[in-house]
Amino acid sequence: QVQLVESGGGLVQPGGSLRLSCAASGSSFTIVAMGWYRQAPGKQRGLVAAITSGGSRNYGDSVKGRFTISRDNTKNTVYLQMNNLKPEDTAVYYCNADLIVTGRTVFWGQGTQVTVSS
Repeated sequence: QVQLVESGGGLVQPGGSLRLSCAASGSSFTIVAMGWYRQAPGKQRGLVAAITSGGSRNYGDSVKGRFTISRDNTKNTVYLQMNNLKPEDTAVYYCNADLIVTGRTVFWGQGTQVTVSS
Protein backbone atom coordinates (compact mmCIF):
# COMPACT_ATOMS: atom_id res chain seq x y z
CA GLN A 1 0.00 0.00 0.00
CA VAL A 2 1.31 3.42 -0.99
CA GLN A 3 0.31 6.70 0.65
CA LEU A 4 0.81 10.25 -0.56
CA VAL A 5 0.92 12.88 2.19
CA GLU A 6 0.53 16.49 1.10
CA SER A 7 1.27 19.65 3.02
CA GLY A 8 1.73 23.37 2.49
CA GLY A 9 -1.61 24.70 1.31
CA GLY A 10 -3.30 27.74 2.78
CA LEU A 11 -4.44 31.31 2.26
CA VAL A 12 -2.14 33.81 0.59
CA GLN A 13 -2.53 37.28 -0.86
CA PRO A 14 -2.14 37.91 -4.59
CA GLY A 15 1.53 38.13 -5.49
CA GLY A 16 2.51 35.90 -2.59
CA SER A 17 4.18 32.50 -2.50
CA LEU A 18 3.47 29.04 -1.18
CA ARG A 19 5.36 25.77 -1.25
CA LEU A 20 3.57 22.44 -1.47
CA SER A 21 5.14 19.13 -0.52
CA CYS A 22 4.09 15.56 -1.25
CA ALA A 23 5.81 12.54 0.22
CA ALA A 24 5.23 8.99 -1.00
CA SER A 25 5.59 6.16 1.48
CA GLY A 26 4.55 2.57 2.08
CA SER A 27 5.23 -0.52 0.01
CA SER A 28 8.34 -0.88 -2.08
CA PHE A 29 7.94 1.09 -5.29
CA THR A 30 9.75 2.77 -8.15
CA ILE A 31 8.82 6.32 -9.11
CA VAL A 32 8.08 6.88 -12.78
CA ALA A 33 6.84 10.44 -12.29
CA MET A 34 5.24 12.67 -9.67
CA GLY A 35 3.34 15.87 -10.03
CA TRP A 36 0.52 18.18 -9.09
CA TYR A 37 -2.93 18.68 -10.50
CA ARG A 38 -5.56 21.18 -9.41
CA GLN A 39 -9.29 21.50 -9.51
CA ALA A 40 -11.28 24.68 -8.99
CA PRO A 41 -15.03 24.64 -8.30
CA GLY A 42 -16.97 23.85 -11.45
CA LYS A 43 -13.84 23.04 -13.44
CA GLN A 44 -12.07 19.86 -14.48
CA ARG A 45 -8.91 18.68 -12.78
CA GLY A 46 -5.87 19.74 -14.80
CA LEU A 47 -2.10 19.44 -14.79
CA VAL A 48 -0.10 22.00 -12.87
CA ALA A 49 3.36 20.45 -13.09
CA ALA A 50 5.03 17.06 -13.25
CA ILE A 51 8.56 15.70 -13.03
CA THR A 52 9.84 12.33 -14.17
CA SER A 53 12.39 10.14 -12.46
CA GLY A 54 14.85 11.35 -15.06
CA GLY A 55 14.22 14.99 -14.15
CA SER A 56 12.12 16.06 -17.12
CA ARG A 57 9.58 18.72 -16.17
CA ASN A 58 6.24 19.62 -17.66
CA TYR A 59 4.08 22.63 -16.71
CA GLY A 60 0.58 23.78 -17.39
CA ASP A 61 0.55 26.88 -19.60
CA SER A 62 -1.00 29.11 -16.95
CA VAL A 63 1.77 28.50 -14.39
CA LYS A 64 4.88 28.60 -16.59
CA GLY A 65 7.39 31.08 -15.26
CA ARG A 66 5.70 31.27 -11.85
CA PHE A 67 5.72 27.72 -10.49
CA THR A 68 8.68 25.36 -10.13
CA ILE A 69 8.52 21.64 -9.47
CA SER A 70 11.41 19.80 -7.86
CA ARG A 71 12.07 16.49 -6.16
CA ASP A 72 14.15 14.84 -3.46
CA ASN A 73 14.67 11.24 -4.49
CA THR A 74 16.12 10.30 -1.11
CA LYS A 75 12.83 11.28 0.53
CA ASN A 76 10.48 10.23 -2.29
CA THR A 77 9.15 13.77 -2.09
CA VAL A 78 8.08 16.28 -4.70
CA TYR A 79 7.78 20.02 -4.11
CA LEU A 80 5.86 22.76 -5.87
CA GLN A 81 7.15 26.28 -5.35
CA MET A 82 4.41 28.71 -6.32
CA ASN A 83 5.35 32.36 -6.78
CA ASN A 84 3.40 35.41 -7.89
CA LEU A 85 0.15 33.69 -7.03
CA LYS A 86 -3.04 34.95 -8.62
CA PRO A 87 -6.69 34.60 -7.56
CA GLU A 88 -7.22 32.22 -10.48
CA ASP A 89 -4.72 29.83 -8.88
CA THR A 90 -7.28 29.16 -6.15
CA ALA A 91 -8.10 25.45 -6.21
CA VAL A 92 -7.63 22.14 -4.46
CA TYR A 93 -4.19 20.85 -5.38
CA TYR A 94 -3.74 17.10 -5.68
CA CYS A 95 -0.47 15.21 -5.61
CA ASN A 96 -0.16 12.53 -8.28
CA ALA A 97 2.33 9.68 -8.38
CA ASP A 98 2.93 7.30 -11.28
CA LEU A 99 4.61 4.34 -9.60
CA ILE A 100 5.65 0.79 -10.28
CA VAL A 101 4.52 -1.33 -7.34
CA THR A 102 3.46 -4.82 -8.46
CA GLY A 103 2.54 -3.15 -11.74
CA ARG A 104 2.34 0.43 -12.92
CA THR A 105 -0.26 2.35 -10.89
CA VAL A 106 -1.29 5.97 -10.43
CA PHE A 107 -1.91 7.21 -6.89
CA TRP A 108 -3.57 10.42 -5.71
CA GLY A 109 -3.21 12.44 -2.53
CA GLN A 110 -6.16 13.70 -0.53
CA GLY A 111 -5.80 17.25 -1.81
CA THR A 112 -4.78 20.52 -0.19
CA GLN A 113 -6.62 23.82 -0.54
CA VAL A 114 -4.82 26.85 -1.94
CA THR A 115 -6.71 30.13 -1.72
CA VAL A 116 -5.36 33.35 -3.22
CA SER A 117 -7.31 36.32 -1.99
CA SER A 118 -6.83 39.76 -0.53
